[in-house]
Amino acid sequence: MPADDPAHPKTCDLAFTRTSPYGSIAEPTYSGTLSFLRRRYSKELAGVDVAVVGVPFDLATTNRPGTRLGPRAIRAASASLAWCGPYAWEVDPCEAFNIIDWGDVWFDQGRPERIPDTIEAAFTPFAAAKVTTLALGGDHFISYPILRALRGQQPQPIALVHFDAHSDTWADAQPRIDHGSMFFHAARNGIVDPGSSIQLGMRTRNDQTHGFEVRDARWLHREGVDAAIAAIHARVGQRACYISFDVDFLDPAYAPGTGTPVVGGFSTHQALMLIRGLAGLNIIGMDVVEVSPPFDHSEITALAAASVGQELLAAFAARS
Repeated sequence: MPADDPAHPKTCDLAFTRTSPYGSIAEPTYSGTLSFLRRRYSKELAGVDVAVVGVPFDLATTNRPGTRLGPRAIRAASASLAWCGPYAWEVDPCEAFNIIDWGDVWFDQGRPERIPDTIEAAFTPFAAAKVTTLALGGDHFISYPILRALRGQQPQPIALVHFDAHSDTWADAQPRIDHGSMFFHAARNGIVDPGSSIQLGMRTRNDQTHGFEVRDARWLHREGVDAAIAAIHARVGQRACYISFDVDFLDPAYAPGTGTPVVGGFSTHQALMLIRGLAGLNIIGMDVVEVSPPFDHSEITALAAASVGQELLAAFAARS
């Protein structure tokens, strides 16, 4: 809705003042309360299709910290995307669905041993209400308690589509909290089904796949986006699946603001093309993780993550 339209609300803070949960209204990108894509802030789930939820947690990181500031930075960067739908899609997820910004999960940083259960408890009501979530991290460990909450509402283990520079399946002992081993535990504990899951972009060595299909960076650079999309659909089929996007999937040239950058990665264009290829999957949850604003430059990483989040919402809208 253009600002000179008589029906335009002529106000900022659409996160609180919008009268309809549907559609996009132009609001100055430099002002107003920052929700993801200017969606309404709400804790009420009645009638909601998708909730964007921040998880500002970075105690599981093994290198540079700062991802606790990621949700705030992603929301801020998303303001520049909020005035219209993603250009490459026929569907605008903000027109098709009631999408809210639920805010952030609260937990006590002084009780780290309690945080996994706290995150799981926060996401359980979404799963029970069949409200799909887009989680904004936070380090990548947050995927594990989210997947546990989703698994409680699923008849069988969940398929995982995982974009990352790291496998995050290094064998580890529970109950350690680590962002490099949570998918090992997820497979071992029957939360995800590695036989229906695929990992793409890895460029750190892990000789054990634990049953996951791994298409590493060499394969993806060589075979290309179309082959990767075909591999994803062949592996996942119509299983209920969770999409997890670690921003270090991108090369540090495109995502410097992350805790564990690895060279030899992918461009934002390649990443968005891959996500557009997820249309038709039975997506039940999504996340974008590992944005560390203290190491970012000119919001490059935050904007990439916000764009990935917007495209994931479009992929969810195009799931059938």
